[in-house]
Amino acid sequence: MVTRAGAVHAAPDPSEAGGRADDTRLGPAIEAALASFLRARTADAAAIDPAFADATDALVAFVLTGGKRIRPTFAWWGWRGAGGEVGSPEAVAVMRAISALELVQACALIHDDLMDASATRRGRPTVHVDFARMHAGAGWRGMPARFGAASAILLGDLALAWADDMLHAAGLPPAAVRRVAGPWRAMRTEMLGGQYLDVLTQATGDTSTRAALQIDRYKTAAYTVERPLHVGAAIADAHPELVAAYRRFGADIGVAFQLRDDLLGVFGDPKITGKPAGDDLREGKRTLLLAIAVERAEERGRASARDEIDAAIGNPDLDAAGVDRVRDLLTDLGAVQAVEQRIAALTGSALDALSAADIAEPAGSQLAELAIAATRRRS
Repeated sequence: MVTRAGAVHAAPDPSEAGGRADDTRLGPAIEAALASFLRARTADAAAIDPAFADATDALVAFVLTGGKRIRPTFAWWGWRGAGGEVGSPEAVAVMRAISALELVQACALIHDDLMDASATRRGRPTVHVDFARMHAGAGWRGMPARFGAASAILLGDLALAWADDMLHAAGLPPAAVRRVAGPWRAMRTEMLGGQYLDVLTQATGDTSTRAALQIDRYKTAAYTVERPLHVGAAIADAHPELVAAYRRFGADIGVAFQLRDDLLGVFGDPKITGKPAGDDLREGKRTLLLAIAVERAEERGRASARDEIDAAIGNPDLDAAGVDRVRDLLTDLGAVQAVEQRIAALTGSALDALSAADIAEPAGSQLAELAIAATRRRS
């Protein structure tokens, strides 16, 4: 765990625990790789100033105390499916390299929470809220909210910078580093492009299904499944046909993953999701779920239903009764069923792409299981 005193107490690096990464203990191996890297970087921060070390402790805590490690898990199986061997000399370096994806994720979440004015993440205060409270509690000058926002921006940027550092310091062979540069570069641009499109549609009020799916494709699918698989495949020097199959699988499962997230954002149990019920509505997220509902309300001449949904989107004061009313409308208009059907269709097409590819076992079976788990989850 991480303390504000600047100390990082963590499991050892995978190379310190037997010298090999293990298919059956991916989560602990990812945690250990992250903790080892972050321990060294926090020491660098302490050399700059203790106050900066305290700030980086908050980033370390954010990374190490939550998350499903989905991205590095997909990357690992992408590598294994392309012929990567657990007992090979580079396996530990691969584990370090793919664990850097969690720092990309940290950047995305910290910035996304700030842009959406989210108060909680994983059942705890978001980074910008935490730093604003620290400012207010200390009685410092200026506005607490501005200090919180500035801190979140800087820590999110630091996470992205450290992700690059971790990838390049992982110990991969030079040829593998060169091969992984393309998908890594594309992933970062796609993630930020999707995030901008999300902000843009909230500002313009674009409720089209086209816009919603484009955001899902680039903000989530590309850096959650598609590119992590591509990263793993590139490290293993996979054949282009396998890379193409991975990308088809990853794009479909990534969008299905986001569609499940959209449903959970409105219908999920806060005790499980870690976010208040209906938070996506208050934040103004223009999801496919809402786009379909608005589209169907217009087609059926139900102007009042359309107006109710439109008024709820982006309303920070939406109460529990308002959330329940929107839930009823989304169900009544068939939007929930339509999204469930889209998730099922995308999962089916993804599994078809997977089954047609020449993927080494046990990676093929593991990726199929991950696809089902990602699209049927409750949090």
